[in-house]
Amino acid sequence: MLEQLKEEVYKANMQLPRLGLVTFTWGNVSGIDRDQGLFVIKPSGVEYDKLKPEDMVVVDLAGKVVEGKLNPSSDTPTHTYLYNHFPKIGGIVHTHSPWAVAFAAAKMDIPALNTTHADTFYTDVPAADALTKEEIAEDYEGNTGKTIVHTFNERHLDYEATPGALVSQHGPFCWGQTPAQAVYNAKVLEVVAEEDYHTLQLTKANSRLPQYLLDKHYYRKHGKDAYYGQNNAQSQTHAKRR
Repeated sequence: MLEQLKEEVYKANMQLPRLGLVTFTWGNVSGIDRDQGLFVIKPSGVEYDKLKPEDMVVVDLAGKVVEGKLNPSSDTPTHTYLYNHFPKIGGIVHTHSPWAVAFAAAKMDIPALNTTHADTFYTDVPAADALTKEEIAEDYEGNTGKTIVHTFNERHLDYEATPGALVSQHGPFCWGQTPAQAVYNAKVLEVVAEEDYHTLQLTKANSRLPQYLLDKHYYRKHGKDAYYGQNNAQSQTHAKRR
């Protein structure tokens, strides 16, 4: 099973440069086997054109490397903390994609202004607090995970309904049920951040998406009566609606 997961995580990592989400080696994807309590993550600082499935590193939920010849991503403690505190996620991605980083640098949530946002994120994508000098010195990457979890708890956000966050002055982290879905969510986040930036430049009027339209777009893909796409039971019944 771990060999299959390594291949899955490798393929997800290779999507990052193809989707324009990373520059150089500024990103990483991981995926977890919940039954074994182990996750697989990209090695630190390895160029994407040199990366191979066998380079992936296996880590336990205490953050200890259990298999692999290379050092795991420097963000491994963040992934470890998120896996331990968001028990229903199966994959995590971190990038420094520029539009999302712009909002993170400004310490701003990415607001829900359009239906592109609502298709994937049910609320604003929150900007978690920047780390203090003491938190950085104590455990930089571990405390990065803590500030994300703290923000979701403090704001009473559902991490499954809003599968991503910004860390202020740092960048985006996204997650999903699989590594591939986490990468999908990271790309949507980047697109929405760019769209929002331009919207906020074009008008000072309130452009926030009304709740009824946000509900419609989110729940038609994710609700119990979802009908978007070909995998939902009602998709053929409602096919003409799309």
